[in-house]
Amino acid sequence: MGTARDLMIVAMDAATSRPVTQGDLSLGLAGAEVIDLLGAEVVTLDGDRMVSRLAPPLHDPLLDRAATALVRDKPYEPIEDWLWRRGRGLAQEYATTLEEEGLVSRPRASWLSFRGTTWPTPVESAARQRALHRRATDEPVLATLAAAVGVRDEVPEDLPAPDDAAEAVLAAVVDAVTELDAVRRRRAIEDDAFANVWRGA
Repeated sequence: MGTARDLMIVAMDAATSRPVTQGDLSLGLAGAEVIDLLGAEVVTLDGDRMVSRLAPPLHDPLLDRAATALVRDKPYEPIEDWLWRRGRGLAQEYATTLEEEGLVSRPRASWLSFRGTTWPTPVESAARQRALHRRATDEPVLATLAAAVGVRDEVPEDLPAPDDAAEAVLAAVVDAVTELDAVRRRRAIEDDAFANVWRGA
């Protein structure tokens, strides 16, 4: 477990050539939570649907909230639906919780762009060292999530393949981020068209 926390810490800690948006990161965090819930055997996958199981407390308030949010009735929830539902505002929720736990501090200004929002930065801790180690060693799941949300530019081609369940989750995250980017592009085109019409009026 800990993939979602590691992704958040890496996102706040890493310099990147591309700005990381809250929307992309939130989708990635929701996917990372599924990975963590699979590891804790709180969910299994039936095709693309998340089948929930009864589980003891996970000793992580963020992951406990994720487990509580699972759909527990058939036909259960597709992974992609979970990403959009659970992901709404999730990056801010993680930032706030990590700050409350003393794992990050909020500076007066941040050089890491999250669409102009000033985010906390990680303090030296065992949690930060674990996250940075996973990034430095190109741990496949974290590396793929980080690339999907824009924390890194690419994933090495020789990475070991994750198991089938993790692969399904990672593919859903990539698809959701791609869809969100397409929505942003369409809105930008529509805004430009409206501006042109307005100027020509």
